[in-house]
Amino acid sequence: MTPILDIDALIADPLTRIVVCCGSGGVGKTTTAAALGLRAAESGRHVVVLTIDPARRLAQSLGLTRLDNTPSPVEGIDLARGGSLDAMMLDMKRTFDEVVQAHATPEKAEQILANPFYQAVSSSFAGTQEYMAMEKLGQLRVEADRDPEHPRWDLIVVDTPPSRSALDFLDAPKRLGSFLDGRFIRLLAGPAKAGGRAYLKVFSAGVNIVTTTLAKVLGGQVLTDVQTFVAALDTMFGGFRERADHTYALLKDGGTAFLVVASPERDALREAAYFVDRLDEEDMPLAGLVVNRVYRLSAPGLSAARALSAAEELADEGDDGSSGGSSLSDSTAITQGLLRLHAVQAEIAARHQTMAKRFIAGYPDIPTVEVPAASTDIHDLVGLRAVGEGLAGR
Repeated sequence: MTPILDIDALIADPLTRIVVCCGSGGVGKTTTAAALGLRAAESGRHVVVLTIDPARRLAQSLGLTRLDNTPSPVEGIDLARGGSLDAMMLDMKRTFDEVVQAHATPEKAEQILANPFYQAVSSSFAGTQEYMAMEKLGQLRVEADRDPEHPRWDLIVVDTPPSRSALDFLDAPKRLGSFLDGRFIRLLAGPAKAGGRAYLKVFSAGVNIVTTTLAKVLGGQVLTDVQTFVAALDTMFGGFRERADHTYALLKDGGTAFLVVASPERDALREAAYFVDRLDEEDMPLAGLVVNRVYRLSAPGLSAARALSAAEELADEGDDGSSGGSSLSDSTAITQGLLRLHAVQAEIAARHQTMAKRFIAGYPDIPTVEVPAASTDIHDLVGLRAVGEGLAGR
């Protein structure tokens, strides 16, 4: 029998320092992260929720007008147990700027920040968002560990991007290392790194051929910007790799818990299976599965077939005049409409149950919880508390 995911035990455990919620778009992942953060804070934890999803749903559900790269306190939570809740949204470029300013001299930082190629890389280069997510998570953990006796946060909840790229941050250290050690970067860095005068001559000749060709393709100014960027950032490359590797190690240690969030729909469950398998390949600590937005009936004893049959019987009575008129009475018409509506809802509920059971059966050893679908959109703390109750199986 599949074990039940005990969310309350997970967030109450002081050894749990990071919870990462991953899943495809539209499954309620952001709401799940917010509800977890709120429930943990109101149980006494000091929590910061980091969203990488630019849709800004987290701010709305927490009652905040906006989120930015700086953690903001969430007002209106129950402080009876001494907890706290902050929330923030990753600003990719600002995080990159902060890294440059923190790890370069003021003169070098000013040179890098003004470089046109850097400005393009820091705002739109493929993979930058995932790497900066690693940087920000590492920064939050360092700040949390700064005062072990009175930490600002003792739990970080991460809401990842709504696609398979949510796991791209697992590859960030490897991709970064490949990029920095690549032949193209070594060429752009110039012959200064080459050893020996004879080799320097040959290397310089090769660089000149390559740069001349690149200048024709990219344009001389673009190539100059790229070379200036690489030269200015060269002293920081080792630090990038070291911090990325450190954060990657954090994700693998016992203080981290991954939650895979899915909805009971075919595509979402297929994506969830991908996440589960990928986390297993990477030996990441998967705490459990959350099958979210599962539709349940208030009157489960009445099947869709029986509801439709009863609705048809009422229609037949109206057609043969046995109900006292040539058409259905108002009350009978309302009853028939309710029966047909119930039939539609019963079909949805049956499909959800079938899909959820099939998915859960494929992972019998992974703790799972099914969260009922909310009757309305979640847009405040009251709704988040209700989701938290569902996550806790109540």
